[in-house]
Amino acid sequence: MVKLKYIKYIAIAIVCFIVFIFITRKEQETPVQIRDYNEISKDGVLHVTTEYNSIGFFSDSDSVSGFQYDLINEFAKEHNLKVEITPVMSYEERLLGLKSGKFDVIASSVPVTNTLDSAFQYTDPLIRSKLVLIQRKPSLENDSMFIKTHLDLANCTLYVVKESPAIVRINNLSSEIGDTIYIQEIEKYGQEQLLSLVAHGDIDYAVCNEDVAKALINDFPQLDIDTDISFTQFYSWIVNSQSTELLDSINDWLDTTKKSKSYQNLYNKYFPR
Repeated sequence: MVKLKYIKYIAIAIVCFIVFIFITRKEQETPVQIRDYNEISKDGVLHVTTEYNSIGFFSDSDSVSGFQYDLINEFAKEHNLKVEITPVMSYEERLLGLKSGKFDVIASSVPVTNTLDSAFQYTDPLIRSKLVLIQRKPSLENDSMFIKTHLDLANCTLYVVKESPAIVRINNLSSEIGDTIYIQEIEKYGQEQLLSLVAHGDIDYAVCNEDVAKALINDFPQLDIDTDISFTQFYSWIVNSQSTELLDSINDWLDTTKKSKSYQNLYNKYFPR
């Protein structure tokens, strides 16, 4: 009896395994649906992903704000589209969502580099920024924890958002100084949370975009953000390489919008000089 019961469980397990394989294969065979501007226009909804922070997408009580949120909504408004925004903290997950067709646009400030996968395409630049070191201000005149030059980063651990584009730059910087700079990726937090972790002493160093750091520095007066990790570079949105018409539509719109007073007012609102 026990033997029959045992055989029954094995049979159930085998059936479940076969079903799992069948479903997995079906999912793999399902073609990826990448939408271009015509499909998006017919649907009337633009699927967007961005970071959840005060620069990307931020919800406070009944209001929603954010530089990326406001800007992508301006684009949608002029093209008679509604925006459906999904905040995703992981850069890698945003790319995967764009690659699978879940999202049409990554409306985050992504540094323009030559390492982007060919499946994606940068839009024209939105802003200029750079990577900066987030650390606490020195407590003493000769505080050994305070980083003054890149050489001081040897054997230090820098925290970044998981799969952040900053990782490439930090690895290059490690080669430039001829010593090891350790990288710790944080999966559940974004750049805004990294500033908070450094400010409260949970971690010692982080690397974030300067535009994000400057927008938040008044909330963390104990932080220093004056050490550059990279040169100033362009930052853009990302679309799927197959969405050529969408890319052209965004670029044409950006070309006009960035020259307008409303764009300057929006920029100054989130990135005060």
